[in-house]
Amino acid sequence: MADPKYLTAPLKMNTMPPGIPYIIGNEAAERFCFYGLRAILVVYMTQYLRNRAGALAPMNENEANGWYHVFVGSNYFFPMMGAFLADVFWGKFKTVFWLSLVYCIGCIALAGDDTRLGLMLGLGLIALGAGGIKPCVSSNVGDQFGATNRHLVSRAFGWFYFAVNFGSFFSISLTPVLLDKFGPRVAFGVPAALMLLATVVFWSGRYKFVHVPPKGKSFIDATFNRETFSALGRLAILFAFVAVFWSLWDQSGGEWVLQAEKMERHMFGFELLSSQLQAVNAIMILAFIPLFQYVIYPLLNSVWKLTPLRKIGLGIFTIGVSFLISAWIETKLNGGVKLNIGWQLPAYALLSAGEVMTSITALEFAYTQAPKHLKAVVQALYLLSVSAGNFFTAFVHYFIANPDGTVKLQGAAYYNFFALLSMGAAIVFCFVAIRYKEVNYLQDDAPAV
Repeated sequence: MADPKYLTAPLKMNTMPPGIPYIIGNEAAERFCFYGLRAILVVYMTQYLRNRAGALAPMNENEANGWYHVFVGSNYFFPMMGAFLADVFWGKFKTVFWLSLVYCIGCIALAGDDTRLGLMLGLGLIALGAGGIKPCVSSNVGDQFGATNRHLVSRAFGWFYFAVNFGSFFSISLTPVLLDKFGPRVAFGVPAALMLLATVVFWSGRYKFVHVPPKGKSFIDATFNRETFSALGRLAILFAFVAVFWSLWDQSGGEWVLQAEKMERHMFGFELLSSQLQAVNAIMILAFIPLFQYVIYPLLNSVWKLTPLRKIGLGIFTIGVSFLISAWIETKLNGGVKLNIGWQLPAYALLSAGEVMTSITALEFAYTQAPKHLKAVVQALYLLSVSAGNFFTAFVHYFIANPDGTVKLQGAAYYNFFALLSMGAAIVFCFVAIRYKEVNYLQDDAPAV
């Protein structure tokens, strides 16, 4: 039963709902925490990790990359759990609040113990908490609006997306400096404090939010039927190809960081840390969204009908090309040439362009193709593609590891493997997309073919 003091339906108003600032503030602080600790994770595991006696005991690069992708993959595995908790049992507010506390405990464990035990415990709790709240936060934004102020939904989501990029940009820029100057306790402690702040901000808005009651057994009855399985099956095939995209994209926080460690890092008049260049992705995304929407897409559409599935395929191919640049950089580094970190910028530009075409389009496509009662579940299914991509990359690192610490696939050959995988997947995706039959489920409408 919902607390009688809580709102269970949007207020009749033509202004922004009172709960929105609390959601936006929570999101900015939480994203600062997540992207900050993610940005420095491989550097921490390869340079700062200690054993129980207090002596340095870092991982090798291949092992660290493997664990990094297991962590990221786990973050996108638990959203399905969070979606069911919210829709069936607890509702969105309780799910976000209690799993945020789990998230906080994980951050504290990571900051307080620099051994493998602290690492595994902290990352495990963070993945459970961050993953569980992921499908609830954005849909909680939409729940705040009714018929009289629905014209403000796009503005609210614009601020929500700005909060994501605002938090990620500053954390990726700042957290590597904290690690370099003050060590891992401060570098992980600051994100931990921000996550605690995010939880307090969210809790403070509890009487401002609309609390949509959980659906209970009716949700389960509506979920397990032929229409549901048909829709999920169609989307699962497409998401398998999107998983390939994420297998490459998330290497920007792991493998590309370690590549930057070997490069000359003077840029823009500063000595950059290897983790900091990731911040350009947030800037590029904000610039590329209007560029693609108003310039590139209309130009392409004038000569070739640009459907959502074609955008996704182009994005998968484009990120493969970015890995060809990474392979070229590795070739030069192994030939003894000390390249400047600026050579990674073209790879980041292609990676960001691929993200605009694949990630944003796939999210929208997943929403329109999901039956009305399954919007959150399909979003969680989409996030499973991110998880699958990262677990695949982790498996590659496990498979190529030799007992003596060397690897079977290294340098340019490693990046060329993923480039060919992505571009090959994009070509196969074209044939799958041709056979896909779209069924658009829009709110308050019957299915429109």
